[in-house]
Amino acid sequence: MSLAADKKSPLHDDEEIEASRAPLLDHLAELRDRLLWSLGAVVVGFIACFIFVDPLFMFLAQPFQTAMAHAHPERAGESVELINTGAFGFFSVKMQIALFGGIVLAFPVLAWQAYAVIAPGLYRKERAAAAPFLIAAPIMFALGAAFVFYVAMPFALNFALTQEVTTGPVRVTYLPKVEEYLGLVTTLVLAFGLMFQLPVGAVAAGPHRRCVRIVAAKGRRYAIVGIAAFSALVTPNDIISMFVMAMPVYALYEISIWIVAAMERTRAKEEVGAAVTPPAP
Repeated sequence: MSLAADKKSPLHDDEEIEASRAPLLDHLAELRDRLLWSLGAVVVGFIACFIFVDPLFMFLAQPFQTAMAHAHPERAGESVELINTGAFGFFSVKMQIALFGGIVLAFPVLAWQAYAVIAPGLYRKERAAAAPFLIAAPIMFALGAAFVFYVAMPFALNFALTQEVTTGPVRVTYLPKVEEYLGLVTTLVLAFGLMFQLPVGAVAAGPHRRCVRIVAAKGRRYAIVGIAAFSALVTPNDIISMFVMAMPVYALYEISIWIVAAMERTRAKEEVGAAVTPPAP
């Protein structure tokens, strides 16, 4: 009886997907509703972040304060200085902070709405397997953002501050514009957050994991070039910042290959065990 049920399970899955089909107008209406929910979540997050935009700005400035205290211990505790050259420049920065924070706060809603759009086209097992990735993706994004705040940004800013010339007839002081500093922070957070999704994407490859492992293992030289180019694109124009980003991204690349290889070994053992196990009478 169980064998018959197993043989019919793919058919039941196909019937379930067929039953979930709807006319094109219904799909468009559902897509509109999902987009409205997503937009509403971003608007609510934007308003909430704009109310607390000043504490958020101080939080985003912490890497600069940390780097200043490390590069110039004698100036520890002093206020750091960012330049504003436009009449509405700082207000625009506040709007960008609120929008960025609103998108981050709304990410769980955005991810769920995106999943709800594609869920009717997935089999039951695929829908059940998607739940862990909806949890793992924001966690890995948060880890990438934490790496930016506590490692990458302080390291890069510390390097910039050590290039200052504070004595002599000519002085050189690092005074970044407030919009440039915020752009650097948000760019690095997004870049590291996306790059930290590599292990999640490797695990989510499902039945294609073996192909992913083979292609990734044989394409290391291309991966190194691609990671270096991406790091040079999103980081400031110095080799230190590029190196700080490229190294953890490449480490994630190797970790992803290792995870996929371990899962393939486990899967192979399970298949061998199932093959040698006699069927139940």
